[in-house]
Amino acid sequence: MTELLQWARHHWHRLINGRAQDEDERPYNYSSLLACGGKSSQSPKLAGKHRVVVPHLQCFKDEYERFSGTYVNNRIRTTKYTLLNFVPRNLFEQFHRAANLYFLFLVVLNWVPLVEAFQKEITMMPLVVVLTIIAIKDGLEDYRKYKIDKQINNLITKVYSRKEKKYIDCCWKNVTVGDFIRLSCNEIIPADMVLLFSTDPDGICHIETSGLDGESNLKQRQVVRGYAEQDSEVDPEKFFSRIECESPNNDLSRFRGFLEHSNKERVGLSKENLLLRGCTIRNTEAVVGIVVYAGHETKAMLNNSGPRYKRSKLERRANTDVLWCVLLLVVMCLTGALGHGIWLSKYENMLFFNIPEPDGRVISPVLTGFYVFWTMVILLQVLIPISLYVSIEIVKLGQIYFIQSDVDFYDEKMDSTIQCRALNITEDLGQIQYLFSDKTGTLTENKMVFRRCSVAGFDYCHEENAKRLESYQEAVSEEEGCTDTLSGSLSNMAKPRAHGCKTVHSGPLGKLSIRLSGSTPAIGHEEGPGEVPHSRQAAFSSPIETDVVPDTRLLDKFSQITPQLFTPLDGTAQNPPLETLYIMDFFIALAICNTVVVSAPNQPRQKIGLSSLSGMPIKSLEEIKNIFQKLSVRRSSSPSLASGKDPTSGTPCAFVSRISFFSRTKLSPPIEDESSQMGGSPLASNSACCTETEAQNSEVGLTTGSAEALNGPLPLASNLCYEAESPDEAALVYAARAYHCTLQSRTPEQVMVDFAALGSLTFQLLHILPFDSVRKRMSVVVRHPISKQVVVYTKGADSVIMELLAAASPDGTNLEKQQMIIREKTQSHLDEYAKRGLRTLCIAKKVMSDTEYAEWLRGHFLAEASIDNREELLVESAMRLENKLTLLGATGIEDRLQEGVPESIEAFHKAGIKVWMLTGDKQETAVNIAYACKLLEPEDKLFILNTQSKGACEMLMGAILKDLQKRTQASPKQASPGKAFLRPPDPQCCRRAGLVITGKTLEFALQESLQKQFLELTAWCQAVVCCRATPLQKSEVVKLIRNHLHVMTLAIGDGANDVSMIQVADIGIGVSGQEGMQAVMASDFAISQFRHLSKLLLVHGHWCYTRLSNMILYFFYKNVAYVNLLFWYQFFCGFSGTSMTDYWVLIFFNLLFTSVPPIVYGVLEKDLSAETLLQLPELYRSGQQSEAYLPLTFWITLLDAFYQSLVCFFVPYFTYHGSDIDIFAFGNPLNTAALFIILLHLVIESKSLTWIHMLVIVASIFSYFFFALAFGALCVTCNPPSNPYWIMQEHMLDPVFYLVCLLTTCIALLPRFVYRVLQGSMFPSPILRAKCIDRLAPEERAEALKKWKGTAKVNQVTSECASQSAAKSGRPTPGSSAVLAMKSATACTVEQENLPICETVLDHGYSEPGASKMTESSAH
Repeated sequence: MTELLQWARHHWHRLINGRAQDEDERPYNYSSLLACGGKSSQSPKLAGKHRVVVPHLQCFKDEYERFSGTYVNNRIRTTKYTLLNFVPRNLFEQFHRAANLYFLFLVVLNWVPLVEAFQKEITMMPLVVVLTIIAIKDGLEDYRKYKIDKQINNLITKVYSRKEKKYIDCCWKNVTVGDFIRLSCNEIIPADMVLLFSTDPDGICHIETSGLDGESNLKQRQVVRGYAEQDSEVDPEKFFSRIECESPNNDLSRFRGFLEHSNKERVGLSKENLLLRGCTIRNTEAVVGIVVYAGHETKAMLNNSGPRYKRSKLERRANTDVLWCVLLLVVMCLTGALGHGIWLSKYENMLFFNIPEPDGRVISPVLTGFYVFWTMVILLQVLIPISLYVSIEIVKLGQIYFIQSDVDFYDEKMDSTIQCRALNITEDLGQIQYLFSDKTGTLTENKMVFRRCSVAGFDYCHEENAKRLESYQEAVSEEEGCTDTLSGSLSNMAKPRAHGCKTVHSGPLGKLSIRLSGSTPAIGHEEGPGEVPHSRQAAFSSPIETDVVPDTRLLDKFSQITPQLFTPLDGTAQNPPLETLYIMDFFIALAICNTVVVSAPNQPRQKIGLSSLSGMPIKSLEEIKNIFQKLSVRRSSSPSLASGKDPTSGTPCAFVSRISFFSRTKLSPPIEDESSQMGGSPLASNSACCTETEAQNSEVGLTTGSAEALNGPLPLASNLCYEAESPDEAALVYAARAYHCTLQSRTPEQVMVDFAALGSLTFQLLHILPFDSVRKRMSVVVRHPISKQVVVYTKGADSVIMELLAAASPDGTNLEKQQMIIREKTQSHLDEYAKRGLRTLCIAKKVMSDTEYAEWLRGHFLAEASIDNREELLVESAMRLENKLTLLGATGIEDRLQEGVPESIEAFHKAGIKVWMLTGDKQETAVNIAYACKLLEPEDKLFILNTQSKGACEMLMGAILKDLQKRTQASPKQASPGKAFLRPPDPQCCRRAGLVITGKTLEFALQESLQKQFLELTAWCQAVVCCRATPLQKSEVVKLIRNHLHVMTLAIGDGANDVSMIQVADIGIGVSGQEGMQAVMASDFAISQFRHLSKLLLVHGHWCYTRLSNMILYFFYKNVAYVNLLFWYQFFCGFSGTSMTDYWVLIFFNLLFTSVPPIVYGVLEKDLSAETLLQLPELYRSGQQSEAYLPLTFWITLLDAFYQSLVCFFVPYFTYHGSDIDIFAFGNPLNTAALFIILLHLVIESKSLTWIHMLVIVASIFSYFFFALAFGALCVTCNPPSNPYWIMQEHMLDPVFYLVCLLTTCIALLPRFVYRVLQGSMFPSPILRAKCIDRLAPEERAEALKKWKGTAKVNQVTSECASQSAAKSGRPTPGSSAVLAMKSATACTVEQENLPICETVLDHGYSEPGASKMTESSAH
């Protein structure tokens, strides 16, 4: 349809204007206006599944109209409605709700004369009011979007005019695909465009992508290959190429296509060449690009889905109960129809009751009963609460307001508070049973601190650095980052632009960040000559991360790397020690194998030429020695390189340091996704790093020396700012800098490193292979500045790197033997790092010949230029390069736990929430963190599932289950997966079980044949740790638990790899940490710290669920109680459908007089204080078990409503029995008594009455009497023949009226009041007991809470002793938990760090390495 509209518009435009139209005029595209709700319309498929983009120029006029001219323009429209379609479309959407359709049916039905019960206008009132309120809300929200869209569409940018042959000001909405756009520093990019020119001499452009992914650190984009070498700005009139790329999609991390020149030569395009809408140009004077996606087809708009709407569990339950009310209504109407038919049959011959038709025909009782059925439907329509859904929406908005206003959620460091992105699932927060959490950045701070490293088989524990971290406390002042520390930390900078960068555009965005996905312009100003511009503080640059104290032993060895080491002064040739070469390559890899952007804003950019060494074809080590021999003479008269100063210009190794910088691609942290568990080595242990012997040193020819030459930081180092895209690579760069291997600058062609005594080394950057989740590593290909060889430096997960090492055998050459020793020692060190909870990473290298590299590059260019299967081809190309590597060493990085994480997880356990940790880290690291955050306790029995085959996985799970079931003291039925979470809070069981499963084994366990067994096993475990899990496995685990166990799940994460897990769970929580905003944008709620989750669930979740449950039940109660008054009256009026109440009072009773108090109750009710809920997490279990809204509770509420309606009807009936009171005079005390009963019922149910509650209740009563008095005084002939004239006035002068209202109210509410009193005194629930504690004075309250917790511990110990005694005597203990009470059936074989490693013997006789291991953690 869209293609047809575009075709018709295009040809109509040409027909009207002819060929002589203004050459600069663009065909306007209305398809964007037809798109509703911000959804993009589909592009014409003229180029198949690809998009062809041709320039908007005269020479391409025909081709432009055929391709680019048919795509949508840059106008955005996120509104749903227009002035013309607002009423019909809003009504259409509202009538998608079944309740509204039901009441519409009643309105239409009431217009049928035969079944008319009310006046036609009165029946329409409830529906009109509800529809109007929702329409006003939707209209105001849409108008706000319209104003924002209008401001964005009218922003100004520079677009090339083919008529005026220059760039002119143009509104964003008029930009089209194929336009050339020129942007200046600090301007926001109006559309997705391919970068063709940058004023930067290296052809790069700095952008800030906080509008898309929340990352404030700068990214760099590269001019298309072949255009970077231009000396002048690209001339659109001389651009004769065309672009073919993929169709619009929402993948921010991918762009595939190619640029085809007029000679048919193709140049590959990637995301590094694409500038995305919503990003901001930084530190670049000007750029030029051609638009490829515009408007709703840009990646930013395709990712802009707005707030998420889900249907909560409670709302689904309420919908079911509405159906029960419908069934009840049908029964009552059938009763009325049947009763009327029977009543008429008794008086069939009495014309007074059976009036014939005008033609003399008498209607049969059966047909009359049928008519009465529909009359009763209209009369009793209030039984279905039409205002319930509106009230629920209002209450949820109020709850969200109070959640977002909670100051405890404010994080001062992040300057952020909680975000509620899903508007209608707040009550689900109080019913969570399973919590799935990521580790890095969620449980930990994501502040990577360099702790240890292993180089050439030697472990360096960095004890001084460890002591610094132990005593370190970050300052809370704003200037903490500007303080220079011991190792020369970077100074933090505050202005986001480079020297001389002018603010050309800072449009009036204001709060437009919503539509621009969070991007805001930087409002700059001209800088004075004396000012030194600075950049804002870089990410991952807090002092705790940057201030690395070098290890003295490694520093001593590092100081031996001097030119004299390679060629002594006497000229004798010798081979440098192997360890020294490894150390040199190790730190070079740390410094350059990354995508770190280096900023030095007080230095102008300057393109660096290659040094004089670059022209010398050095191929052998002998020639390297000769070069150093020549240099040693010159250096003797130059300033000492070891002093850290810049060498003089005459020194061949002196390089200019004022350059621009480049980072090819975003690097995700490779360590988190996978870290390998490798076989142990009999060498290095805990004390290996400090007690290595001289004999070990001699294995690799260690030479001793001093580090005096390296004293003092480099002067330029403190002026550099590192913009890292992941905390891991930032930690490694800072570690290299601590050893004076300082990354000085980066350009697309070269990387410069200041390497201590060797001076500045410039590496020609040949290629970057970015990190991806398939390869789990990244590589840089460089030409070494000394040897001129092509060297590949690789870093990645240890499990991957170890498999890519060159083959070595003990029987091989000397070098191969040394490689074997290094590999074994490094393996041992990696295992030790993992046990200490460090994140491990391996560093390796490979030397290639020019021929090998050229051959690989040809194949790689073909892969880069492809559109189809591009990712697969690039992975295959990378695999051909990254093999036969030489292991250099490994690193251990510490990621500290966030504040409050152990306390939060402990509270979740007490609350009955099962916590699973899903991480990509290796097993030892994950288990260590699990113990540190109290996910696992020392006394837990820990089982490890680590198998290599499906059969072994099935056998091991069976053996574990058999052991658990045999040793537990409860029946297996209690531990069934579906009921595992229903365990009562008391008594606690004696032992807990934990499960650790690796990614490979998880792949088997998630297969359909093993799912049931896996679920049964996890039901016995209090905590589960899934390590080395992929993002897809994370989401599959959450989906499995949610769908098969039918439990409420919550997933929390902070990175892009957690998005799928967050979206699958019932509630998704995003942590706005240091890894961007991808998780936040996909979440329902966003927090800044994991500890905030405890209050969100235990306090606000409990409140929201309790409030809304009671409010919904109250709505059902008050509707049933009031409607039944009409039903009971039918027994005394022949079931004729007559009402004893005026229709206006009947309608307003539920719509006005009794609607506000329950809304206030739903927003403000607090059964317990926040402090009590946090100190007693076990109270959360009431929400998990839906105690506030069980099916039984619903039916008891209806029975109570029936009882109260009987009292409310028959007390006035017997009071006025035999009197001459008329119909409306009888109905008035019924209405008044019902009002008092319904409102005081709410008072009884309220746990905390505030002045607002009382004010609303008094206002409701006052409004009722005011309306009744005014209506009775003014309505003389409103409803003939009976009228409410002066009825209320007469009753208010009658004492009997007051007595009837008082007596009726007391009798009706007495059972509920007595029940609540007995419940609170005789059999109080934990909630009521806690409520009593809540009312005590602070000192008494603290003592009572202490006793409560002490009683729980005593019950736990008693249960444990009883279980143990029963186990010894062979008798089962009633009430003991099936999941946690267990005895160890394993024999301890090895003990390390008080954690015994146990082996379980499989009766099946099957044995496989890793398949039969379980660990039991015992407290000693």
